[in-house]
Amino acid sequence: MSEIDVLQNRRKEPAGRIRQQNQVVIIAAAEEEFLTFGFKGASMKRIAERAELPRANIHYYFKNKLDLYGAVLGDIVEVWDATVSDINADDDPRETLTTYIRAKVMSSKNNPNASRIFASEMVHGAPHLSHFLNHNFRTSIKHKADAIQAWIDQGKMDPIDPMHLLFFIWGSTQHYADFGVQVLAAMDKESLSDEDFEDITETLTQLILKGCGLR
Repeated sequence: MSEIDVLQNRRKEPAGRIRQQNQVVIIAAAEEEFLTFGFKGASMKRIAERAELPRANIHYYFKNKLDLYGAVLGDIVEVWDATVSDINADDDPRETLTTYIRAKVMSSKNNPNASRIFASEMVHGAPHLSHFLNHNFRTSIKHKADAIQAWIDQGKMDPIDPMHLLFFIWGSTQHYADFGVQVLAAMDKESLSDEDFEDITETLTQLILKGCGLR
């Protein structure tokens, strides 16, 4: 199976409203299908049924299943990239990390399927994301880590490993999407409310900021 360059598979700006609506519907249906059956088990026929569109329409926008999967992954990466456009050395670390943590928690709340699909891709060795991980992703994360290190060098926060800080933020915030069933079982709930997610955000923010020596 050929590797997907995710950045080349991001959805281009559609020419018209109907085209845009169809692509949004198809992507949403594909997310459900890939989440349920994985890439190998997913069916273009079922995706068309989920989208309530003729199968020919699916192939009009996406030439095959691999192309559609690339678009789904590209959408996920694009949304996550937009979570925090950038982290810079001149930013206030407390304010920036607080914003970042909230955005990541809200992403788990509003689009848990995207997080689960991404996690599944990682668990299976990222066969469709290796180019992205080794190039654009690595560059972006290094920039964030360098900014955090600059805060440390300026005495704005305690000396900790910037990479591990980022990993901790990702793991703790995405847990509520990737392990949502476990969370609900532990909390004896059928679903998490807006109030629950506010509590999650406040708790994680307090833990992370204190761990960084930020008051």
